[in-house]
Amino acid sequence: MSDPFDTAFAAIPTVTVGDLPIAVLDRAATADWMIRAARERRRGRRPLYLTSANGEVLARVAAEPELAALVRAADQIVADGQPLVVASRLRCRTALPERVATTDLFHDVARRAEDSGTSFYLFGATPDENARAVANIRRTYPRLRIAGHCHGFLDGAALTAKIAEIDALAPDILWLAMGVPHEQRFVANHADRLTRVGMIKTSGGLFNFLSGTNRRAPAWMQRASLEWAYRIWLEPRRLFWRYAVTNPKAIYLMARHSA
Repeated sequence: MSDPFDTAFAAIPTVTVGDLPIAVLDRAATADWMIRAARERRRGRRPLYLTSANGEVLARVAAEPELAALVRAADQIVADGQPLVVASRLRCRTALPERVATTDLFHDVARRAEDSGTSFYLFGATPDENARAVANIRRTYPRLRIAGHCHGFLDGAALTAKIAEIDALAPDILWLAMGVPHEQRFVANHADRLTRVGMIKTSGGLFNFLSGTNRRAPAWMQRASLEWAYRIWLEPRRLFWRYAVTNPKAIYLMARHSA
């Protein structure tokens, strides 16, 4: 029997930005869909897999065949970078309505989850970052059902046991924050053993923001597609060369491979 939510998911329109299919969804529509699909989709097979793309991801997908396959395997990709929105307005048949940044989307989904009873599992980051993120989430959303949480530094038997534990807890949404490409690789390697989970949302550095360690760029910088510059200012040694390499490639890809 076909799953009606698979049909609904496939019906979400996409446009090509930088050679990746990006969902034409705003944050509210993405959050509404996540809640409904994660709770009501028939279980017993791998969870739905939702990931995000920004300029760095576009550049790395073009250069790394393994990552390209992992990202393209997603059921849907949303735009986590304002430059993708700008490129869609200039180059695509349909413009993306807005940026769907995971750091904002989490709060949209959490508010809806409190009302709907949707459960979360938060997996990733260091033990301290994970614990502080969860503590802040519980203070902000006291009615949110958190089925469990764990840091992301597990392997071997410990990882196997944790995957079994998550599946037994059967959260509606698993927020997976391990960074690219580790979280995408996790989905490829382990999603088939999470058949009682409704949806996996890859989340990058989300928990570092939820914990309070990292700060968001000012709103005007986000709107101007300059959040990357703010991040370089905060972490120049770690991020300068990353963006120096990926930004020009991403601009080229968005200019030449968007429709």
